[in-house]
Amino acid sequence: MPSTCSTTIVALLLALGLPAVSAWPVALAQAPQQPQQQRPPGPKDPAPADRPGSGPNSAGPGETQKKADRSGPPGQRTAPLPKTPAEREKALSDLYALLATSDTEESAKAVAEGIERIWLNSGSATIDLLMERAGKAVSEKKLPLAIKILDHVVELAPDYAEAWNRRAYAHFLNEDVERALGDLRRTLALDAHHFKALDGLAQILREVGQKKGALKALRELLEVHPYWPGAKQQLDELERDVEGQGI
Repeated sequence: MPSTCSTTIVALLLALGLPAVSAWPVALAQAPQQPQQQRPPGPKDPAPADRPGSGPNSAGPGETQKKADRSGPPGQRTAPLPKTPAEREKALSDLYALLATSDTEESAKAVAEGIERIWLNSGSATIDLLMERAGKAVSEKKLPLAIKILDHVVELAPDYAEAWNRRAYAHFLNEDVERALGDLRRTLALDAHHFKALDGLAQILREVGQKKGALKALRELLEVHPYWPGAKQQLDELERDVEGQGI
């Protein structure tokens, strides 16, 4: 018999247009393999699904969403994203609660994908287009251009956490650790459960020798996402290092 947690996950994910538990392995096997860890910073680039399309014939965010709504079996079609800030906050709150109590790595991954889908939806066609162009600039290693675009995004939408997270990643690639840290902290001030920002913060702090801060960030990360890849091993290593220093 499925657990109550798993049953709740199924119901909420279906409401958000994600496959039910029994369909997850098939859906994940058919989808392009994506590294779950975006390092803004970290060892990996943003997942391919996070990268906007490129080229003159690429579909914009709205068109991509329309195609998703029409594709797939009826039970797996993409449901409309939250339309208001209140709906968005409620959806994220529910999903974060499910993520923290996920009983398997597979269910945690599916919940995390639902969360990331909401992260990427700003609610503004203009912001979505700018984010798409910034992502394209990063993929083409045009970091000054990407940062300039993201500067404009955070001016237009200062409460949009994902813009700060993406700019942190661009700053890190541009070897500007101080600005990357500032943007990650801003991301977390807006969304304390942003697991990719927590991972990025832990990675940077560890790299610059602030092990105590990195340890705190990793502990918070595992509270939010108990199955985040590699986090438990990093936590064990840092605990040994920090304890060895008598802290």
